[in-house]
Amino acid sequence: MTREADLSAVRTVPIARRPNKVRAEEFAAPPDARAGERAFASFLDSLPDVLVARDFRRLIDAIVAAAGQRGVIVMTGGHVVKTGLAPLLLDLMRRRVITHLAMNGSAAIHDYEIARWGGTSEDVAAGLRDGTFGMAEETGRGMNDAFALGMQKGWGMGEALGRALAGEPALAHPELSLLLGAHQLGVPLTVHAALGAEIVHQHPAASGAAIGDTSHRDFRRLAASVSTLHDGGVVLNIGSAVVMPEVFLKALTIARNLDSGRPTNFTTCDLDMARHYRPRVNVVQRPTLEGGQGFEITGHHELMVPLLVWGVVEGLERRQAP
Repeated sequence: MTREADLSAVRTVPIARRPNKVRAEEFAAPPDARAGERAFASFLDSLPDVLVARDFRRLIDAIVAAAGQRGVIVMTGGHVVKTGLAPLLLDLMRRRVITHLAMNGSAAIHDYEIARWGGTSEDVAAGLRDGTFGMAEETGRGMNDAFALGMQKGWGMGEALGRALAGEPALAHPELSLLLGAHQLGVPLTVHAALGAEIVHQHPAASGAAIGDTSHRDFRRLAASVSTLHDGGVVLNIGSAVVMPEVFLKALTIARNLDSGRPTNFTTCDLDMARHYRPRVNVVQRPTLEGGQGFEITGHHELMVPLLVWGVVEGLERRQAP
């Protein structure tokens, strides 16, 4: 005869003694019809207080708390520009929330092209067939000339590009440019090149010396800004899976080397469409081992970044309300 477990002998426990991971108080709420215009705060308040929804609200709170008090460094990749999110980051710069914007070379190229001509992002497969991919004359010439002048003047790559755009007599969309906006607002913007990885490096006007000089100056500038994170600052990595996490880790170690182990006790977040090893380790985990908190929030930039910015603006308005 096949043996069976005798369930009548099973020991149970009172539910009151059982620890629960989920509580009714944490459940989501439907939109409140009594909220009038249904302010964005009502949406945030309706989110369940669990998992990434909880992290999202903590991230918003950390940014709002840091605004005007501590450094808020935003690191971006090219996809952030291509999905039309520059106006949101520009708004946070105008509100003096973002204190430093760092971008990889791809983001700078897309931003430069949008500002000058109102379009960017070519068909790579089509251009690769005949060797015309990345060979736009005006983009390569204009950006490389800016790098060369930047090396002569002692500017960083981001500053050189911002100044170059400011000197252009006719821009298609100056209001959409992070490079130009940061220059006009006096917000540090740095560009961190990866030699050979960006289309402007294949242009006849490309100078390795100018690219290296201006981008290395920007690396030093980022390292200086990292010191402002101590005890309450925030670092966001949005859409740069490799370059910016690597650059940030080295900038952080320079800052700590020069300032007796500071900064510590700050918030980091990797906000991307997919999880990657480098941002998880180099942005979220390692930098916060000496104190602070790190978040990973996965989602499409065109959805998550507007939600984040709306949440921050709502939080700022709450903070300023009498």
